[in-house]
Amino acid sequence: MATYGFHSSHEQIHPAELLKAVTRAEQAGFAAAMSSDHFSPWSERQGHSGFAWSWLGAALQATELPFGVVNAPGQRYHPAIIAQAIGTLGAMFPGRFWAALGTGEASNEHITGDRWPRKDVRTARLRECVDIIRALLAGEEVSHDGLVTVDRARLWTRPDVPPKLVGAAVSAQTARWCAEWADGLITVNRPIETLREVVEAYRGAGGRGKVALQVHLSWAESEQEALAIAHDQWRSNVFGPPVSWDLDTAELFDVISADVPPSRVTESVNVSADLGRHAAWINDYVELGFDEIYLHHVGQEQSAYIDAFGAKVLPQLR
Repeated sequence: MATYGFHSSHEQIHPAELLKAVTRAEQAGFAAAMSSDHFSPWSERQGHSGFAWSWLGAALQATELPFGVVNAPGQRYHPAIIAQAIGTLGAMFPGRFWAALGTGEASNEHITGDRWPRKDVRTARLRECVDIIRALLAGEEVSHDGLVTVDRARLWTRPDVPPKLVGAAVSAQTARWCAEWADGLITVNRPIETLREVVEAYRGAGGRGKVALQVHLSWAESEQEALAIAHDQWRSNVFGPPVSWDLDTAELFDVISADVPPSRVTESVNVSADLGRHAAWINDYVELGFDEIYLHHVGQEQSAYIDAFGAKVLPQLR
């Protein structure tokens, strides 16, 4: 049976309010949670971007939910620091934490002042980081000279069982590559055929572990309001790679999305006032083979959505 979780969007919500939201989600029946990890929002209208790792400690303490985070080691974060963060949360909250690793976006990584590498270089850099993080979590002393540099690093506090390292992918090609090293896969909602290709590519290449999906959705009491929320908050997110990878400020995302019509937002966000329609969409994803589904209402006000989905949608899924 699939697990249904709550996505915590730091780009849109103050971390104190987000902590209230995730505790409310647990009470409403959500069985897991995941977190974004951004330095910048996708739009100035979103207006937030709290530090995920501080917040995760508070959220794990405040709830009994398992948590994951999507992280991009290699530029903004040194892989030894990410290994330490993963190891500490894993030691404090055994069996409740996982990390998905991806190549990242310039909007978060440019802050170091380092050049934003080509995609193939970022992919090779991530692969080095995965091996470094795994070795550190296994208790090894690590030195490495490559696209990242490590000098005699060792984790002194480690969990008995290392948290899972999950691959983050939006394409079948990347999903196939993740199968080589990942303990699972996570992707985002796309057309059904695209999602089927991603799942089949990962499994077909021998990918192990659970396959998870983050679902962007917008719900309100009326169709007009649900669409207005999605258009206001998520129209800057309708652009696929390489735009989403390479634009480096929220201001630029707002400029290029200024004329995006509401109809285009519905291509990447499930928009409906009908809770039964949302349940049907989610059940379609389960039939594709997703083991975990993390629901992300793209509005900044979360309470009504959490209560409605807890009362009317989650029971239909079970």
